Amino acid sequence: MRCFLFIALWLCAGWGVFAQSEQLARNFFDQGEYEKALKVYQQLYKENPANMAFFNGVVSSYQQMEEFEKAEKMLFERLNTSANNPSLLIEIGHNFELQENIEKASQFYDEALQSIEGRPNYAYSIARGFEQYSLLDYAAKAYERAMALNTDRNYNLQLARIYGEQGKIEEMFSNYLDLIEDDMKFYGLANREFNRYISEDSQSEANTIFRKLLLKRLQENPILLYNEMLSWLFVQQKEYDKAFAQQRAIYKRGDKDLQGILNLALLARDGEAYEDAREIISYAIDESPSRTFNLQARHFLVKLKLETARPEAYSEIENDFQTLLGEYGYTQETLDLQIDYANFMAFRQDKKELAVKLLKETADLTSSNFDLAKVKMALADILVMQEKFNEALIYYSQIQNIVKNDEMAQNARYKVARTSYYKGDFEWAKTQLDILKTSTSQLIANDAMELSLLISDNSLEDSTQTALRKFAKADLLAFQKKNSQAIQLLDSILVNHKGEKIEDEALLRQAKLYEEEHDYKKAEANYLKIIDSFREDILADNAYYFLAELYANQLQDPGKAKSFYEQIIFNFADSIYFVEARKKYRMLRGDTIE
Repeated sequence: MRCFLFIALWLCAGWGVFAQSEQLARNFFDQGEYEKALKVYQQLYKENPANMAFFNGVVSSYQQMEEFEKAEKMLFERLNTSANNPSLLIEIGHNFELQENIEKASQFYDEALQSIEGRPNYAYSIARGFEQYSLLDYAAKAYERAMALNTDRNYNLQLARIYGEQGKIEEMFSNYLDLIEDDMKFYGLANREFNRYISEDSQSEANTIFRKLLLKRLQENPILLYNEMLSWLFVQQKEYDKAFAQQRAIYKRGDKDLQGILNLALLARDGEAYEDAREIISYAIDESPSRTFNLQARHFLVKLKLETARPEAYSEIENDFQTLLGEYGYTQETLDLQIDYANFMAFRQDKKELAVKLLKETADLTSSNFDLAKVKMALADILVMQEKFNEALIYYSQIQNIVKNDEMAQNARYKVARTSYYKGDFEWAKTQLDILKTSTSQLIANDAMELSLLISDNSLEDSTQTALRKFAKADLLAFQKKNSQAIQLLDSILVNHKGEKIEDEALLRQAKLYEEEHDYKKAEANYLKIIDSFREDILADNAYYFLAELYANQLQDPGKAKSFYEQIIFNFADSIYFVEARKKYRMLRGDTIE
């Protein structure tokens, strides 16, 4: 036993020395000290001639020192003593290519490729050898030849990757589709690759190729996979009506599951294609025999109406709420519907007392702490709107105790801070906000950071915090959906506190309110003022990004949008908008999205 332990320790020590020496050789090589690297690799290779890493280290060192004959000699010796491993033919070819003897190199590359005919088991290592030196045409031929010789071999994944690098878009798409047709476990991987090439532009080369390929395959082999992929493509292009046609086909030919249609309705709503979303969800309602599904779908339809509703439509929407609640009752099942109805009454119809009464009654129906917290959150929000701040703070505090480990508790804490800010209790608000800067929710952490900075930045130069109090009042008016009053108050800040720290904040907040009111030209003017006068300040990247979004989505000026996205990429690398700006800039430029 003692002898065995000694041998084991000796072997471990030996391997440790090898590992250290190999790392030393690699470090020398990476630093360009090839003679030193060669000496270490030679010693390692002498002690362990079977190790290919040490052999390759010696050969590569010779090649870097341009001692190609010594490298060639080693390669041929290895070839003759290793049963003519065809992968070594690639190494010999590469050695000739380094000497710019392309004709000789090609001979050995072709020989390696030809060897697959008699030794198909070497196909993968041969192809990987070619890939190592970016010989993609040879690598593709190796995989293709191996699959032709043996149909059981599947190198579609490797070929798809190579075709993508070669710019052979149709072949790449085709191979990925073959992969997922054979095995759906590759769907996620293939979809990530499709995302790199497919954009919103339906006329782009990649989109056109992919659409034609899917339609052709659907004709030849009408399986639901191709309907699914066409639906996905149309969603990327924001052509929700075309995606709906595919989802209807899937529903009718499949197992009558409406989930895909429901998901599409949600995507259409998120893409602000409200008419398409309404048509899609209406179809689902007509098709579904499920009482619960119909409740959820009809509730979704009411919320869709609210997205674009003007005051003259409010009476119809109120009837929709009352019809649903009359049909399904004021029960646990309709809890979310009751919360939305209360918010509608409070924020759209100025029926705050009725909304509060409904929510207090709803709280008595709840069967879980989570549902109770949701009701109390809605109730507290309405109390803030009524400026009953102390009562609202009690409810927010209760939520933190009811669902301690849920994100809702962090949101409630943020709302405690925001309510204190509305009240003008800035010191307490900042204390709460600073705790939330490390929130697990990035959105809450960012909101807390912004509000904390607003308070600290505008408390230093003005100890009375006069401008900050006006600004907090404007924010409260915006929360109360009194946008015109909020805009007027921000105007007074811009006139009476010009040159103070709060000026750029007021311009930005006012611009967002102009956007809500669809006054896009005034919003544009505000963003341009921030860029012109405050380009070195903390809100500059916000102004550039929001202005780019305004040009892209509302003012329909993609050229200007691209220009302002570009400003963020080159001048604001640490901005939270950097990643999105780069993605949208490249999309407008027509690049492949990585």
